[in-house]
Amino acid sequence: MKKIFIIIIFTASLFEASFCKDLKNLTSIEMEVLRNGEVIGFSNYKFEKENNFFKVKNITIFDVKILGVNLLSINSSGTEVYKDNKLISFNSKTFQNKKKKYVNLKLSNDKTQYSIDGSSYKGNASLNNVIGNWWNHEILKTDTQISPLSGSIKKQEVKYLGDEVFHFLGKNIETQKFSLKSKDEKLSDDKKLNFIIWIEPNSNVIFKVAYERMGNWEYKLKNYN
Repeated sequence: MKKIFIIIIFTASLFEASFCKDLKNLTSIEMEVLRNGEVIGFSNYKFEKENNFFKVKNITIFDVKILGVNLLSINSSGTEVYKDNKLISFNSKTFQNKKKKYVNLKLSNDKTQYSIDGSSYKGNASLNNVIGNWWNHEILKTDTQISPLSGSIKKQEVKYLGDEVFHFLGKNIETQKFSLKSKDEKLSDDKKLNFIIWIEPNSNVIFKVAYERMGNWEYKLKNYN
Protein backbone atom coordinates (compact mmCIF):
# COMPACT_ATOMS: atom_id res chain seq x y z
CA MET A 1 0.00 0.00 0.00
CA LYS A 2 1.24 3.44 -0.90
CA LYS A 3 2.51 5.38 2.08
CA ILE A 4 0.65 8.47 3.27
CA PHE A 5 2.51 11.46 4.61
CA ILE A 6 0.81 13.12 7.56
CA ILE A 7 2.20 16.05 9.46
CA ILE A 8 1.06 16.32 13.03
CA ILE A 9 0.78 19.46 14.76
CA PHE A 10 2.97 20.41 17.64
CA THR A 11 4.95 23.58 18.31
CA ALA A 12 8.38 25.06 18.33
CA SER A 13 9.98 28.39 18.48
CA LEU A 14 12.96 30.24 19.73
CA PHE A 15 12.41 33.96 20.13
CA GLU A 16 9.83 36.31 21.57
CA ALA A 17 8.66 37.03 18.04
CA SER A 18 7.42 33.45 17.88
CA PHE A 19 4.61 34.28 20.29
CA CYS A 20 2.29 37.11 19.41
CA LYS A 21 0.39 38.48 22.41
CA ASP A 22 -2.88 36.98 21.23
CA LEU A 23 -1.47 33.45 21.07
CA LYS A 24 0.27 33.81 24.43
CA ASN A 25 -3.09 34.62 26.00
CA LEU A 26 -4.82 31.55 24.60
CA THR A 27 -5.60 28.58 26.82
CA SER A 28 -6.62 26.11 24.10
CA ILE A 29 -7.03 25.46 20.39
CA GLU A 30 -9.29 22.72 19.01
CA MET A 31 -9.01 21.51 15.42
CA GLU A 32 -11.03 18.90 13.57
CA VAL A 33 -9.31 16.49 11.19
CA LEU A 34 -11.34 15.79 8.05
CA ARG A 35 -10.89 13.50 5.07
CA ASN A 36 -13.12 13.99 2.02
CA GLY A 37 -15.35 16.26 4.09
CA GLU A 38 -15.88 13.74 6.90
CA VAL A 39 -14.64 14.38 10.43
CA ILE A 40 -12.34 11.51 11.37
CA GLY A 41 -10.59 12.88 14.45
CA PHE A 42 -9.09 15.88 16.20
CA SER A 43 -5.90 17.74 17.05
CA ASN A 44 -6.19 19.73 20.29
CA TYR A 45 -3.78 21.97 22.18
CA LYS A 46 -3.60 23.13 25.77
CA PHE A 47 -1.42 26.08 26.79
CA GLU A 48 0.02 26.41 30.28
CA LYS A 49 1.91 29.39 31.69
CA GLU A 50 3.82 29.53 34.96
CA ASN A 51 6.36 32.23 35.78
CA ASN A 52 8.85 32.25 32.90
CA PHE A 53 7.79 28.81 31.58
CA PHE A 54 5.36 28.23 28.73
CA LYS A 55 4.09 24.74 27.81
CA VAL A 56 2.05 23.45 24.90
CA LYS A 57 0.45 20.02 25.11
CA ASN A 58 -1.00 18.39 22.02
CA ILE A 59 -3.13 15.30 21.45
CA THR A 60 -3.95 14.19 17.90
CA ILE A 61 -6.12 11.15 17.20
CA PHE A 62 -7.78 10.01 13.99
CA ASP A 63 -8.58 6.83 12.14
CA VAL A 64 -9.39 6.13 8.48
CA LYS A 65 -10.99 2.90 7.29
CA ILE A 66 -12.13 1.98 3.78
CA LEU A 67 -14.48 -0.99 3.46
CA GLY A 68 -13.44 -2.06 6.93
CA VAL A 69 -9.73 -1.98 6.11
CA ASN A 70 -7.53 0.33 8.17
CA LEU A 71 -5.94 2.90 5.85
CA LEU A 72 -4.30 5.11 8.44
CA SER A 73 -4.51 5.57 12.19
CA ILE A 74 -2.70 8.15 14.31
CA ASN A 75 -2.54 8.39 18.07
CA SER A 76 -0.04 11.03 19.09
CA SER A 77 0.86 13.24 22.01
CA GLY A 78 3.52 15.90 22.38
CA THR A 79 4.76 18.52 24.83
CA GLU A 80 6.88 21.61 24.20
CA VAL A 81 8.52 23.51 27.03
CA TYR A 82 9.78 27.08 26.71
CA LYS A 83 11.75 29.12 29.19
CA ASP A 84 12.07 32.88 28.77
CA ASN A 85 10.40 32.45 25.36
CA LYS A 86 13.04 29.97 24.13
CA LEU A 87 12.31 26.36 23.32
CA ILE A 88 14.22 24.13 25.74
CA SER A 89 12.60 20.76 25.00
CA PHE A 90 10.14 18.96 22.74
CA ASN A 91 8.98 15.37 23.26
CA SER A 92 6.46 13.35 21.29
CA LYS A 93 5.22 9.78 21.04
CA THR A 94 3.18 8.59 18.08
CA PHE A 95 1.60 5.32 17.05
CA GLN A 96 1.01 5.34 13.29
CA ASN A 97 -0.73 2.16 12.19
CA LYS A 98 0.62 0.60 15.43
CA LYS A 99 4.18 1.57 14.49
CA LYS A 100 5.92 3.63 17.17
CA LYS A 101 7.59 6.92 16.29
CA TYR A 102 9.12 9.48 18.64
CA VAL A 103 11.08 12.70 19.05
CA ASN A 104 13.19 13.81 22.01
CA LEU A 105 14.59 17.29 21.39
CA LYS A 106 16.48 19.55 23.76
CA LEU A 107 18.52 22.72 23.62
CA SER A 108 22.23 21.98 23.74
CA ASN A 109 24.17 22.91 26.88
CA ASP A 110 25.86 25.82 25.10
CA LYS A 111 22.46 26.90 23.68
CA THR A 112 23.77 27.06 20.11
CA GLN A 113 21.80 24.18 18.55
CA TYR A 114 19.16 21.54 19.11
CA SER A 115 20.04 17.94 19.96
CA ILE A 116 17.57 15.47 18.45
CA ASP A 117 16.94 11.82 19.23
CA GLY A 118 14.18 10.78 16.85
CA SER A 119 12.90 7.63 15.22
CA SER A 120 14.09 8.91 11.79
CA TYR A 121 16.92 11.28 12.73
CA LYS A 122 19.55 11.44 15.45
CA GLY A 123 21.89 14.40 15.55
CA ASN A 124 21.99 18.18 15.80
CA ALA A 125 19.87 20.86 14.18
CA SER A 126 20.12 24.59 13.69
CA LEU A 127 18.14 26.93 15.91
CA ASN A 128 16.52 28.26 12.73
CA ASN A 129 14.33 25.17 12.60
CA VAL A 130 10.67 25.19 13.58
CA ILE A 131 8.81 22.03 14.47
CA GLY A 132 5.99 21.35 12.00
CA ASN A 133 2.71 22.51 13.52
CA TRP A 134 -0.54 24.28 12.76
CA TRP A 135 -0.99 26.53 15.75
CA ASN A 136 2.31 28.42 15.64
CA HIS A 137 2.35 30.96 12.80
CA GLU A 138 6.17 30.85 12.74
CA ILE A 139 5.82 27.81 10.46
CA LEU A 140 5.13 30.39 7.72
CA LYS A 141 8.29 32.39 8.44
CA THR A 142 10.96 29.70 8.32
CA ASP A 143 12.67 27.79 5.51
CA THR A 144 13.27 24.58 7.46
CA GLN A 145 11.23 22.48 9.86
CA ILE A 146 11.61 19.43 12.06
CA SER A 147 9.10 16.61 11.79
CA PRO A 148 7.11 16.34 15.04
CA LEU A 149 6.66 12.63 14.38
CA SER A 150 10.19 11.43 13.73
CA GLY A 151 12.63 14.34 14.08
CA SER A 152 13.64 14.46 10.41
CA ILE A 153 14.59 17.87 8.97
CA LYS A 154 12.74 19.21 5.94
CA LYS A 155 13.49 22.31 3.84
CA GLN A 156 10.45 24.27 2.71
CA GLU A 157 9.22 27.23 0.66
CA VAL A 158 6.31 29.45 1.70
CA LYS A 159 4.43 31.71 -0.72
CA TYR A 160 1.66 34.23 -0.14
CA LEU A 161 -1.34 33.44 -2.39
CA GLY A 162 -3.68 36.30 -1.51
CA ASP A 163 -6.52 37.22 0.83
CA GLU A 164 -9.64 35.10 1.28
CA VAL A 165 -12.79 35.22 3.40
CA PHE A 166 -13.10 32.30 5.80
CA HIS A 167 -16.48 31.35 7.30
CA PHE A 168 -16.13 30.54 11.00
CA LEU A 169 -18.94 30.13 13.55
CA GLY A 170 -21.33 32.17 11.45
CA LYS A 171 -18.85 35.00 10.85
CA ASN A 172 -16.85 36.06 7.83
CA ILE A 173 -13.16 36.25 8.76
CA GLU A 174 -10.58 37.95 6.54
CA THR A 175 -7.65 35.57 6.21
CA GLN A 176 -4.38 35.37 4.32
CA LYS A 177 -3.69 32.29 2.22
CA PHE A 178 -0.26 30.65 1.84
CA SER A 179 1.28 27.61 0.19
CA LEU A 180 3.96 25.58 1.99
CA LYS A 181 5.95 23.14 -0.13
CA SER A 182 9.14 21.13 0.02
CA LYS A 183 12.19 22.69 -1.64
CA ASP A 184 13.43 19.30 -2.79
CA GLU A 185 11.33 18.26 -5.78
CA LYS A 186 13.11 14.91 -5.88
CA LEU A 187 11.46 13.72 -2.68
CA SER A 188 8.93 10.93 -3.06
CA ASP A 189 5.29 12.05 -2.93
CA ASP A 190 4.77 10.49 0.49
CA LYS A 191 7.55 12.65 1.95
CA LYS A 192 6.83 15.98 0.27
CA LEU A 193 5.31 18.94 2.07
CA ASN A 194 2.44 20.39 0.02
CA PHE A 195 -0.06 22.40 2.06
CA ILE A 196 -2.43 25.35 1.68
CA ILE A 197 -2.81 27.39 4.88
CA TRP A 198 -5.31 30.06 5.92
CA ILE A 199 -4.34 32.39 8.78
CA GLU A 200 -6.05 35.37 10.43
CA PRO A 201 -3.27 38.00 10.36
CA ASN A 202 -4.32 40.06 13.40
CA SER A 203 -4.42 37.18 15.89
CA ASN A 204 -2.04 34.89 13.92
CA VAL A 205 -4.45 32.00 14.48
CA ILE A 206 -4.36 29.34 11.74
CA PHE A 207 -7.93 28.60 10.68
CA LYS A 208 -7.39 25.85 8.15
CA VAL A 209 -4.77 23.61 6.54
CA ALA A 210 -5.60 21.59 3.41
CA TYR A 211 -3.71 19.03 1.34
CA GLU A 212 -4.27 16.04 -0.95
CA ARG A 213 -2.91 12.58 -0.25
CA MET A 214 -5.17 9.72 -1.33
CA GLY A 215 -8.09 11.99 -0.57
CA ASN A 216 -8.73 15.57 0.48
CA TRP A 217 -7.50 16.31 4.00
CA GLU A 218 -8.13 19.28 6.28
CA TYR A 219 -7.12 20.45 9.72
CA LYS A 220 -9.88 22.92 10.48
CA LEU A 221 -10.24 25.24 13.47
CA LYS A 222 -13.22 24.27 15.64
CA ASN A 223 -12.74 26.56 18.62
CA TYR A 224 -10.15 28.55 20.55
CA ASN A 225 -10.12 30.27 23.94
